[in-house]
Amino acid sequence: MKQTNYLETLIQGNQFRFERLVIENIDNTPVLNINEPRMADEEICLFYRDVHTGNDYIKILHQMIARGLSERKEAPVVRFADGEYAFYNYDLNCNGLYRQAESVDAIRKVMPSHIEALKILAACGKMAPLIFPGNITRKARGLFNLLSRSKDESSASTFMKFLFGNGIEMTADNYIPFYVVYAYLTSEDFIRIVDDKKVCILNSEFNRDSCTNWFTRFSSRPGISFVEIPAEYVATRWESMRENILRQIPQDTDLCLVGAGIGSLPVCIDVARRFSIPTVDAGHVLNMMNARVDKSNGARLYTIRKTDA
Repeated sequence: MKQTNYLETLIQGNQFRFERLVIENIDNTPVLNINEPRMADEEICLFYRDVHTGNDYIKILHQMIARGLSERKEAPVVRFADGEYAFYNYDLNCNGLYRQAESVDAIRKVMPSHIEALKILAACGKMAPLIFPGNITRKARGLFNLLSRSKDESSASTFMKFLFGNGIEMTADNYIPFYVVYAYLTSEDFIRIVDDKKVCILNSEFNRDSCTNWFTRFSSRPGISFVEIPAEYVATRWESMRENILRQIPQDTDLCLVGAGIGSLPVCIDVARRFSIPTVDAGHVLNMMNARVDKSNGARLYTIRKTDA
């Protein structure tokens, strides 16, 4: 199997297929109305052949989190999109809304630890890459880019090539669609399952009143703690800050929600393993919990319920 054809091979081999992600009670219309029409293309995502609906993926993720809570079992969930695709392609376009890497050399230095974290994630957790027909390839824009480009532009395909090249396979057991994580974290199922649980938020910002209200709207009252992590460069500097962050997490924590950009991968893996708990790369949903959707440049797909629209 050629590395460059890994994603194509998965689809042509009927292991995965593209299908519209429909999830009960989700309304993407408000988000689509304020963005470019092509954003609707992101509703078409990769499904494993034996998973029939978006609601099935919600159940799969819910069961994993429930098992992690009840059995005190490591259960990391990490999302991957354009920033991660650039980072794992040694591309400084990974620096989008937040600064993620100081230099290509900084990415190279930490890449072995990220690869190890990816292998652990594939073995015991869920990877949630954003894969839709529009981001399988990136087309060069303009003559200068065409002449100067020395490698493949960062895309879902370059990420899949990177995974396969490092012996990491995407399977029915370790894959869920990117937006399933958003839909689940904003669901009543998730909010209720953490009722009376100890939830630690690892993020650069925390509004206790707003976060508490996020859960109490469904009569859920988790014990919420907060550990501050830097807003920048966690992806390249996690090793130097790891022990200081981990020692601040309460020992009785049941679940962690992480907002660390591309650094969420090593953070989620290390927290899940140290405490034997579910850890979820929450990203934008933490901005929602903090009433800071503006930090994400507005609402995201699969985060608005029909009752909220």
